[in-house]
Parts: sequence; C-alpha cells; structure tokens
Amino acid sequence: MKPLSLIFYTVAIATISLPAATNCRVVLLNKANLIEETCKQTPHQNLCIQYLSSDPRSADADIAGLALIMVNVIKTKANNALDKIQQLLQGSHEHSQKEALSSCAGRYKTILEADVAQAIAALQKGDPKFAEDGANDAAVEATSCENGFSGKSPLTSENNATHDVAVTTGAIVRQLL
Repeated sequence: MKPLSLIFYTVAIATISLPAATNCRVVLLNKANLIEETCKQTPHQNLCIQYLSSDPRSADADIAGLALIMVNVIKTKANNALDKIQQLLQGSHEHSQKEALSSCAGRYKTILEADVAQAIAALQKGDPKFAEDGANDAAVEATSCENGFSGKSPLTSENNATHDVAVTTGAIVRQLL
C-alpha cells in the first residue's frame, strides 16, 4: 500500500468509527443519568441508586424497566424476611411471639403472591397505577408486620428494608403515570 493511500485509509476509518464510539459513551451517560434522575424523585435516593446501579439490566432499561428491577428487589427482601420468620418460628416458644411471627409470614406471603405479582403484571401490561398499588401495599404489609409485635420486633431490619424498597418502587412507578 502506498503511504498516501495508507494515510487516507487511516483517516477514513478513524472518521467512521469516532462518531460510533462517541455515541456509545453518550448512551451510557444517559442511562446513568436516567437512574440518577429517576432516583432523585424517590424517598430513598441512595438506596434506589445502589440497587439499580448494581443490576446490569438497568443499563438497557427505561423507567418501567427500572421499576421492574425494583419490584424484584421487593421480592428478594420478602423472601429473606420469610426465611428469617421460619427460623424464628422454629426457635420460638413464646405464644405471643409465635402469633406475631405467623401473622408476619402471612403478610410476606401476600407481598410475594399478590403485591409483587400485581406489580409485575401491571408493569408488563403498561398499567402503572396497579403497579404502584402493589408496591405501596407491600410497604403497608411490612409496616403491619413490624407493628404486630408487643415489644421489640425481631424483624425490624427486614421490615424496614422491605418497606423502604417498596415505597421507593412506588415512587418510581408513579413517574410513569
């Protein structure tokens, strides 16, 4: 190849590939901005950013996709709470404690079987109002579990985590209305 042809070829390739590389960077920055802007409108901004930034699906997600990711976080939190409830039920001998734990188990099953299922189905159908209701109901169930104990709850951490993720999810879904 002649030196002049080599220079022309190099300049042509650089000219063609530079806009593509620049556009990729803009898209990545816009996705990071979408997470930040979305999370700014929630009651727990840092928590929101933490969960969405750590999930690789958020890179290609719109707001509805971000909401679905957060609904899955609710599901994870509810499953974690149910696991702890089962452990506590096996070791508990106090009647009032067993009663409160059984009530919480029912509440967390409701979160999983009704609230999360409703939110996922509604988001997939493009009906954000029902998705918001599902997320908000999950927050209420977690709070009700916490309030069901006479004295200190052994599930405070799980209840607070579920509540905070659920209200954050509701705030994300509200942005779709």
